[in-house]
Amino acid sequence: MTLQQLISLGIQGSMALIVFAVGLHARFDDLLYLLRRPGLLVRSLLAMNVIMPAIAVAIAYWLDVQHPLKVALIALSVSPVPPFLPSTQLKAGGRESYVIGLLATASLVSIVFVPSAAAIVGRIFGQEVRTAPSAIAGVVVTSILAPLVAGIVVNRLAPKVAAFLARPVSLLGTVVLVVAFLPVLVKIWPAIVASFGNFTLLTILAFCAIGIFVGHVLGGPERADRAVLGPATASRHPAVALAVVHNTDELLLPVLGIVLVALIVGAVLGAVYQKLLARSGAAPGRPAG
Repeated sequence: MTLQQLISLGIQGSMALIVFAVGLHARFDDLLYLLRRPGLLVRSLLAMNVIMPAIAVAIAYWLDVQHPLKVALIALSVSPVPPFLPSTQLKAGGRESYVIGLLATASLVSIVFVPSAAAIVGRIFGQEVRTAPSAIAGVVVTSILAPLVAGIVVNRLAPKVAAFLARPVSLLGTVVLVVAFLPVLVKIWPAIVASFGNFTLLTILAFCAIGIFVGHVLGGPERADRAVLGPATASRHPAVALAVVHNTDELLLPVLGIVLVALIVGAVLGAVYQKLLARSGAAPGRPAG
């Protein structure tokens, strides 16, 4: 097994561990949370799958920015929630049922939505973009759905074991993710530096800030819901975004660099947003009953 394969396996394994840890706190009923709240479901999909892709296309179409940045922002805008986001949403007071429901629903929707959206955007820019649903499904199932359901099963069958495992599994997943990402970051650092020109960082900051604002507005009046949808609208799954451009070798490295920077920027802005939100009052983690 090559070093690259080991790194890829480490990243996928770490994401699965993090989602498994989230699932250890969840119930099967949480998976259907948004289906019982169609208004919140529509607003969530509108924020993540309509408004943000439209903003990414507008940036690519109207602003004079580098091509890898255009591709990265569009690919991120159509991707689902990243596996490592739910834990921060919960810490910020996000409603647990909404966190789990959005993670599952956005992931399932992405299997059909991502290839369709990528093809439509390709037509807008006069390029043929083919993203197989099977490629998106593979990433979504292995890094989100399967570990999430596995964690819920453990919580259902052995709640004490789930409570005992949740924190160490989450910590292990985070450590493995950092260790796996470090060699990738070192390898692509020249590409990151080379791609940062023409207001690249400013564009990423603006894109993430707009995402938080859109999620905040469409999250509704409840702080617990805004704490979930704000960061989810701004930060997306890196592996799904890269799957959109996997067949474009000359773009893969610079796009990967921009995607990683966007994740960092989104995480920083999300943390600031969640602290500001927390100052406005405590938010319930799970509705009564």
